[in-house]
This record gives sequence, structure tokens and C-alpha cells, in this order.
Amino acid sequence: MQLLESSLALQQWRARCASAVGFVPTMGALHAGHASLIRRAAAENPQVLVSIFVNPTQFAPGEDLERYPRTRSADLALCDSLGVTAVFLPSIKDLYGEASLGAGPSDRLTQVQPPRHLTTGLCGRSRPTHFSGVATVVTKLLNLARPTRAYFGRKDAQQLAIIRQLVRDLNLPGEIIGCPIVREADGLALSSRNRYLSPTERRQAIALSQGLSRAEALLRAGVHDTGELIAAVEACLSAQPDLRIDYIELVDADHLQPLARVESGALLAVAAYLGTTRLIDNRMLSTRQPIIAIDGPAGAGKSTVTKLVARDLGLLYLDTGAMYRSVTWAARQQGIAPNDAIALTRLLADFDLELKPDRLEDGSLITRVFVAGEEITTAIRTPEVTAQVSTVAAQAPVREFLVRMQRKLGDRGGLVAEGRDIGTNVFPQAEVKIFLTATPAERARRRARDLEAQGLTEVDLTALEQEIRDRDHQDSTREIAPLRQAEDAYELVTDGMTIEQVVQQICDRYRAVVG
Repeated sequence: MQLLESSLALQQWRARCASAVGFVPTMGALHAGHASLIRRAAAENPQVLVSIFVNPTQFAPGEDLERYPRTRSADLALCDSLGVTAVFLPSIKDLYGEASLGAGPSDRLTQVQPPRHLTTGLCGRSRPTHFSGVATVVTKLLNLARPTRAYFGRKDAQQLAIIRQLVRDLNLPGEIIGCPIVREADGLALSSRNRYLSPTERRQAIALSQGLSRAEALLRAGVHDTGELIAAVEACLSAQPDLRIDYIELVDADHLQPLARVESGALLAVAAYLGTTRLIDNRMLSTRQPIIAIDGPAGAGKSTVTKLVARDLGLLYLDTGAMYRSVTWAARQQGIAPNDAIALTRLLADFDLELKPDRLEDGSLITRVFVAGEEITTAIRTPEVTAQVSTVAAQAPVREFLVRMQRKLGDRGGLVAEGRDIGTNVFPQAEVKIFLTATPAERARRRARDLEAQGLTEVDLTALEQEIRDRDHQDSTREIAPLRQAEDAYELVTDGMTIEQVVQQICDRYRAVVG
């Protein structure tokens, strides 16, 4: 593990990295929540960079800048144990050029100011300069590190929304990945500031997560009114004698604007003081129907299984593979090379893709695919398209275009979707995640049967198996959305299983999870 103690050292290190870099920015005092971010970064990138920097510009005068926990030795030991490639440990002077810079904004420094609609509510009301400091340091860190992906916890939901906007607006490098909140066994969200709490305060602190859980239970019982949901949280927090509420708010997760009711999805956020310690927590509330996300390598039978699961559970079938194949087909029609990202961007500017679910006479489901009104359901399944779809899908503009489309289709839930990264990237909040796989030899045999059914009689099984191994390697090492099993996904190895047995296992798991 390399220690990079200056911006120049970081830039030199980054210039030598030929593969994807996962970046985890921290202020140190690392705990299991940070460890989960690092593990996610390590699972998706061959190089992992962690920064440790207590950023003075995001503290207001009188806040806990001086006493913020600094545990360098323990932090480095944890990073080393998790396989971190490099740790960036800049000084204030190195990063800002001001050796004496203290808490709060400085009129001698350029500051990044996020949009007011994202900063004036929630934590911004009591910490009006905080998010300018966050935006400034994150901009500097992303420009220096130039990561492939950067990982942030969803506990700081307002910060995450601001950083996503920041990256979009300023064209900063790196895909922003939001990761689940990690909690203690009793529900308290992990935070470096938890160590400030006395034993009595620590017992009272669980009221935050308990209040959020109470509101979530009310929503499941049919209560959608913001006032009633907030009152439930307030009652739980007010029962603790030493706890002072800063805010309880229900907002939309993207723009952080107040909501009168929970109609589809909403962020319920809370902040409170115990003594001088300020704690935050949040919960995503959703009325959408459950989602099943089925990830897995090529040739594992995801498409066939997903259709049957949708049929048996009465869910909508979202054929994401057909979406990538449709772009590949259109690119071939126009003579666009599968790795020509610029030409693909032009193609997508007015790409008219429509998916129409259809039920066949035997009750099975099929997604009919149309581009500019022309049905291409069969055309996208040819060997020529299959040979190029992985390369096309690896192009950033293709992924960004189709992920936006998939997420929009998933807003109402009630669907089952399959793809290489459905559970890890497209629907990370899916209630049921399945990683469907089989050995390369088994997948080659299945592919051979499909080709023979299409009239191809001379099929080289050994060559097919090698193609599958090569594609697995390509899909798992690509920079854009690599093939990975989500930590909370159920792995289902289907060698020796009938399709009916696979479908039954997934349906049983769905019923066990969602009732």
C-alpha cells in the first residue's frame, strides 16, 4: 500500500494507473461503514484509492474541527488489511495553499457553491457554509484523483445529492456510487462522531433509527401524509430526555424539496443533538411495488428465467439485454464500430427505442423491440449482434442512456429485470437480488443447443466455451459497470437444474422476502 502525502505524488501515481480506480474520500476515523465502501470499491476496481483529510472548509467556527477524531495509524492499518492500493494524506497547505486555514469559508480561496435548492434545507439550515466546503474539497479531490468511480455513503444523503449534481454540472471525472447505510446491531447508523457519545447518550441515540422505522411501518400500513409520518418520528425522539431535534423532514431524494405526501419515493431525514454531538440518519420510503433484479454472466439463462418468473409472479418483464442489443443492431445498420463512443453518442441523440411486453399463446412473456417503429425482436438475436453487444455495452454513453431509461421504467416497481449489472448499479435498492450463474462448460452446451435450433449444425463446443470465458473476463474487468455479484444477492448456480427448478427457487425467495 502506497502513502501519497502530496497532490503531486497523487497525480504521479494516478498517471501510472492503466486500469480502473475506485476512490473512497474520507475524513479518517474509519469504521465499518467506511470499510463497506472500500470493499465495494475493491470489488469493482483493480485499484483502490482512499483519501484521509479533515477538511476545514466544511466546518463552521465553533464546530468540532479541532476535536474531530484523528486516528491515522488505525486508519492505515484498516486500509492495508482491506487491500487498498494507495492512501492520499494531504496537508491543508498542500491542498489549499493556506497553512493557517481554519474552520469556515475563506475569502482568499475559490469556493464551489452548489445550487441553493440543494443546500438551504435539511442540514444546510443549521450549517449554511458546510456544503460549499464539501463541494470545494470534493471538486479538488476528484480532479486530482480522476477516479473511474467514487464511493459515498447514503447516510449523508444531502451530501450525496449535491455531489451527484456537482459532477453533472462541472463535468467532473468519475461515476458517483451511493452505498447503503451501515448500522450497529441496535440500528444506530455508524458515524465517526458516535465515539463522542457517553454511554447514556449512546443508548438514547438509537431513537433516530427507531423513529424512522416507526414511520416506515406507518407507510406500509397506508399512511402517506407527511405530517403524520413526521409526527411519528418526533414522538420517538421526544421521548429521550437529552435529545434535541434539529430537523425532521420528508423530501424528494433527488432535488431535496419538501413533499406533502409520499406518492412514490421519498427521503425521510432526521438530525438531532445529544449533548454537543450532532447525529443524522435517514430512510428511503417507497410505495412502489417490489423489484426482482437478476444479474449474472452471459449465457446463464437470465432472459429465459426472468420471463418465466415474471409470468408466475404476475410482474412486468424488463428485458434489458434486448435494450443493449437494440443499440448494437442500430450501430451495425449504420456501420458504426462497436467501440466508437463518439458515433454512438450521435446515434443515441435521437434513438427511438420502444419495448412492448407481449404474452404468447402458451402464457410465456416476450418483449417485442422496436427501433423507429421497426420491429427488430428477432434481428437482435443474431450471432453478429451477440458478438458485438458486450463491446457496445461497455461504452459510457450507451450505458448512461439505457440506465436512465431502465430506472424510469422501474419507478413504479412491480417488475423483474435481468442484466449484467441490474442489482449492483441499475436497481441497487431491489428487494430481491439474484446472481444467476453456471459453469462455462454448462453455458457453452446451452448456447450450442440454441445455435443448433437456429439451424447451425457445425458448432464447436470448445470454441464456444472459450468465447464464454473470454466474455466473462471482459465483462468482469471492464471499467463501466463490471460484472459483480452484489453483496446482498443470492447466488444461484444452475448446473444440473431444470428451468422449472430455477424459476421455483427464485419465486420462493421472492415470496419469503416480500410476503
